[in-house]
Amino acid sequence: MNSIANKAATLIETLQSIVHQKGGALTSDLLREPGRFGLGQTPSRLLPDATTDMVCGYCSTGCSLRIHLKDGEAVNLTPTTDYPVNLGMACPKGWEALSVLDAEDRATTPLLRNNHGDLVPVSWDEAMRTLCVRFKEIGAEHGPESVAFLSTGQLVTEEMALLGALAKFGMGMIHGDGNTRQCMATAATAYKQSFGFDAPPFTYQDFEESDVIVLVGSNLCVAHPIMWERVCRNPHNPQVVVIDPRRTETAMQATLHLPIKPKSDLTFFYALAHVLVREGWIDRAFIDASTTGFESFADFVRDYPPQRAAEATGIAVELIETLARMFHEGKRVSFWWTMGVNQSYEGTRIAQSLINLALMTGNIGRPGTGANSITGQCNAMGSRLFSNTTGLFAGRDFKNAEDRREVADILDLPIENIPTVDSLPYHQIIEGIRSGAIRGLWVLCTNTAHSWIHQEDARELLSKLDFLVVQDMYATTETAQQADLVLPAAGWGEKEGTFINSERRIGVVKKVRRPPGEALPDFAIFRLVAEYWGCGERFRRWTSPEAAFGILQELSQGRPCDLSGMGGYAAIDHAGGAQWPCVEPVAEVAQQRRLFEDGRFYHEDEWARFIWEDSRPMPEAPDDSYPYLLLTGRGAASQWHTQTRTSKSPVLRKLSPQNIYIEMHPDDARAAGVAQHSKVAVSSRRGRLEATAFLTPTVQPGQVFIPMHYEATNRLTLAHFDPYSHQPSYKACAVKIEALEAKR
Repeated sequence: MNSIANKAATLIETLQSIVHQKGGALTSDLLREPGRFGLGQTPSRLLPDATTDMVCGYCSTGCSLRIHLKDGEAVNLTPTTDYPVNLGMACPKGWEALSVLDAEDRATTPLLRNNHGDLVPVSWDEAMRTLCVRFKEIGAEHGPESVAFLSTGQLVTEEMALLGALAKFGMGMIHGDGNTRQCMATAATAYKQSFGFDAPPFTYQDFEESDVIVLVGSNLCVAHPIMWERVCRNPHNPQVVVIDPRRTETAMQATLHLPIKPKSDLTFFYALAHVLVREGWIDRAFIDASTTGFESFADFVRDYPPQRAAEATGIAVELIETLARMFHEGKRVSFWWTMGVNQSYEGTRIAQSLINLALMTGNIGRPGTGANSITGQCNAMGSRLFSNTTGLFAGRDFKNAEDRREVADILDLPIENIPTVDSLPYHQIIEGIRSGAIRGLWVLCTNTAHSWIHQEDARELLSKLDFLVVQDMYATTETAQQADLVLPAAGWGEKEGTFINSERRIGVVKKVRRPPGEALPDFAIFRLVAEYWGCGERFRRWTSPEAAFGILQELSQGRPCDLSGMGGYAAIDHAGGAQWPCVEPVAEVAQQRRLFEDGRFYHEDEWARFIWEDSRPMPEAPDDSYPYLLLTGRGAASQWHTQTRTSKSPVLRKLSPQNIYIEMHPDDARAAGVAQHSKVAVSSRRGRLEATAFLTPTVQPGQVFIPMHYEATNRLTLAHFDPYSHQPSYKACAVKIEALEAKR
């Protein structure tokens, strides 16, 4: 018995030592101490000696993160508690923002493809000489329109602006666009046509002020979690209406989910306008004082009665009537949309159908109202206003002589240096490679070979370029692997500048880490290119990002996006960011400001315009050969775009499936012989992929869903575009599904 008791005691002692070790690496990692700076307890190994706040570099929400510094370097972070955007909250991507900077595949030195086809390290001197020689040779042989650039909504505003000025005014390029074309071009075009300027009217406080919140093609819970948190803080017990083909995470939380058939949006919103006109549920005083075109629009929507919409959308007439009444009875109705609207072959008109509803009911310019586009990337708004790509700085027009003169005077440039024609949009630059018009391309901080629609075609076209330069944090992106020259760039947290978020708020980004190896901030790379190209003298004022911000303030002065009162970075940082326009000292400006409170808009006559157009059938509907309609979108709050960064975080990788999957209705799966979690082949007329089947009633019969983040997804998508915004329509194409495993 004693032997058994001794063994038991020894076993207990061993288990206790495992459960409660008094030493070792794990124990030391778990030790915590008072963190000071209001941080509460922090891990001892990450105890900061200072903190600073800066804006996150993922999505357009524009959250502020408190960076914990030790010996001048960032070692940890927490959300900033008093920033007016996130109010102490952060999504998984924000919490992991620093970890992705430590990835092993960071680009740390320039890489040049040698005669054997391998990318090999070279000096910055050789990289710069090669870039300039090759691009100049192409331009000399084929003309200035033969070299183009593709930028991004991930760069800070000052870098975008310097790139646009350098490429257009220094290097002589005509064509340049950004990946903002893939997410926000539709909203920008709709606002410009309707309001006279690309001007989102809202502030995030409106999420908490509305009594009716309408979300169209927007899965806030996943795509913009902090915005959804703001909805949840609304004290008015709001009606939350989600209009989306899928029963998304957001739809599950809504008070009303309307699963309309994909791409029936225009008919649906015109029918709502029909009911509002028919019943007299309109704000006649606002319409007469602030808009033009309403009577013609009212005549137009007579042809869109609820019965017609019910047939097109699958939504009952009674629900359409109920929703229109909800708009009428709501005191503060806000309409919000994102990629489900923007990424459509008729997205501009869909966005304007929502703008029309806000205008005709007077739901704009007041707390809790608005026709509100939720941006995608962290600095898509900066790209829209200051990238100098398909529009001249601060919303000007390359074709307008007076606009060119203003910019030339401010930048002290010969007016002849400013192009007199618009750039080609992104998809026409890509098509220009096919025709031979574009032969040299500079791709910056974006992954075209992964994210562009009809992926296999895009990759083939990139391979036909005479010279492809890719500038990125990582040397392993699909596009970098096709490059002739890779330039290693610093990432968020390794440079300084500003972002502009969805609600027009300028926030400051700071350098809290050293870039790895020989990587440089994009701003420094552009200054190097200017010197090697021989046009550096034209950009002597662009000495630093903050100096560049001062130039942008001059360029914006007197424009709707006026930044002239903001002062420098310290003033903006101290104020907690500031929304444009800001002509007063930033410290004196209210934190929550809406546009159009006075009923005046940016057209010359100061009226907003009703704009409409008949709906059109989708370009590739399902048929007997390809019987399912593929929808794409965000998969999880931990995933971001092509996962170039989020895939580097072990934490984020655990929060979403690593392998591509397809959501399919159980009835469709039964008919196709597909079992839960089995492998299937998904094919379109353009490509094929294999995925794991996830059977769920959250997708409707006849429809399937694949998250956009996986490398293979865009093998399937159809290259069709909105005719006004030129934005790709990623959301709808025909596919077929084949079971690869026998159903048990």
